[in-house]
Amino acid sequence: MPYGAILTNFWVKDKYGKFRDIILGFDNHTNYQTDALGHPYFGPVVGRYANRIKNGTFSIPITKNTPASGPNVYHIPENENNGTDTLHGGTDGFDRRIWNVSEQTAHSVTFTMLDPDGMQGFPGNVQTSVTYTLEPHSTWKISMFATADKLTPILLSGHHYWNLEAYEETQDLVGHYAQFAASRVIATDGLLIPNGTLLDVTGTPLDFRNAKSLGGSINSTAPFAYCGNNCVGFDNCWIYDNSTWSTPAFSLWSVNSGIKLDVYTDQPALQVYTCNGLYNSTLPIPRKASQGGPSAYYLDHSCLVVEQESWIDAINNPEFGVNQIYGPGRDYHWESKYVFSVV
Repeated sequence: MPYGAILTNFWVKDKYGKFRDIILGFDNHTNYQTDALGHPYFGPVVGRYANRIKNGTFSIPITKNTPASGPNVYHIPENENNGTDTLHGGTDGFDRRIWNVSEQTAHSVTFTMLDPDGMQGFPGNVQTSVTYTLEPHSTWKISMFATADKLTPILLSGHHYWNLEAYEETQDLVGHYAQFAASRVIATDGLLIPNGTLLDVTGTPLDFRNAKSLGGSINSTAPFAYCGNNCVGFDNCWIYDNSTWSTPAFSLWSVNSGIKLDVYTDQPALQVYTCNGLYNSTLPIPRKASQGGPSAYYLDHSCLVVEQESWIDAINNPEFGVNQIYGPGRDYHWESKYVFSVV
């Protein structure tokens, strides 16, 4: 849908030959726009800068411990953790914009949007396009492209919530197995703000270099608070050891439905969020009818978000050595392929 360039449904055949809708969302599409059931970022493109920005502040050129104000210092609305950091581009990020349908074929659609200079405090006009394409062999390709007329940070991603069982067999992730070659994770504080260091995953619950149950690994995270203060689960950014187009960077499958997802990407990092705080007892989100709703609700640890992206908050951590400042002469590119099969 044009609002947020949001993916609302995604139907894939399971090992029995039956189609299942494996993307979380709202049956009533007005709920994407009204926040009547909260704002979980169901299925959009997030930007202009995805994930978190420390203190909602950065500078160009980037610096460590950026001051609150000064020359070339920019401030973005702090919309998370009681106004202490910025999440997914601020209070009016790309997920809340109405994109234009610039091209449509039988198997693809391209959305475009102009993000004006100064919007949410970011410098420069940024013209962005995202193309969703269904290709042969059960392949879904996402291509993003952006240009800017001033130096500005850009970090985009697709924010899709997956349950490869469509909630038919279970309401947890125990039957979901994951494998990806990433030996380092960006270390964060209790608010999930990067501190400039990396964690070695060896011997920790963060190690998915060998396939293991995602849901079965959640309880083992409790002593480490990988997903923030008083949190159990994952909400972390792994750095791929060697992401190439020749092999999947990330693989996920359900032993119950048999649906398998292999992701090929040109991005260097991966954020995985295991829906740790999705359920709110005072405002529960009904599951879609295709997923057993609306009398049943989306529960914590019953789904996962998989974001292909660059290193998070590199604009406040120059020691990462990752250049996320784009502008005249340097355009932004993002591409991933999601290939589905059965096991």
